[in-house]
Amino acid sequence: MTTERLEPSGRRIPPASDSTLRSERRLLAGPRSRTNEFLRVLRIGVEFIRGFRALHFLGPCVTVFGSARFDEQHRYYELARQAGRELAKLGFVVLTGGGPGIMEAANRGAKEVGGRSVGCNIVLPKEQHANPYVDKVVTFHYFFVRKVMLIKYSQAFVIFPGGFGTLDEAYEAATLVQTGKIFNFPLIFFGVDYWQPLFDFMRHTLVAEGTIDRDDLDKLILTDDLQVLAAALQSCPSVPYQRLAARTPSRLWKTAH
Repeated sequence: MTTERLEPSGRRIPPASDSTLRSERRLLAGPRSRTNEFLRVLRIGVEFIRGFRALHFLGPCVTVFGSARFDEQHRYYELARQAGRELAKLGFVVLTGGGPGIMEAANRGAKEVGGRSVGCNIVLPKEQHANPYVDKVVTFHYFFVRKVMLIKYSQAFVIFPGGFGTLDEAYEAATLVQTGKIFNFPLIFFGVDYWQPLFDFMRHTLVAEGTIDRDDLDKLILTDDLQVLAAALQSCPSVPYQRLAARTPSRLWKTAH
């Protein structure tokens, strides 16, 4: 019998019934023996290699993020489904977190028009099952490994309304664009009503206080229009519907001089 644990606030802590969850908690709990840490690095390395092998030959992808908690009756579910269709029609592989909600909607839209649909799932105490519309699913144990995969193999992020995880991915990519680690990487926020307060905060507080530049904010696109999405993807380094004389790298990385 598992004893329920509570945070000081009284909120329930999910039991570590899964060995993977226990392993990740140990990783984040501070230093352990050097042997234990070395073996953990090897396990993380194996997860990276497995992700590289699984996703290497997908072709140009666009990742769609958003809440796992919206059902198919929700307006953002339907908008994500339409976005998945549009991305597939443009020739992109639709890449998501592989779960329910917005992720399912985007994968579903891609499948409906004959496009390719892939999920990078994550082991969680809940909301971790893969949706039925993915052609391929790769399951990760570590969030940071999964984030590397989603950025490495994507040409752009399409960000629908969501919670902490969605914001985490969006700001990770925004930071990489801001610092010049990646470029020509559109960040498109769908759901004007939902995201407008966040954009107002960035404009009136972050830009005003000088913690980001106006150019940083201008790189983020806020829309509900699928035509704006299609136009934004024209700046991607590998655009599948363009006939190119030679193979274009999937990502233009800045080189040191």
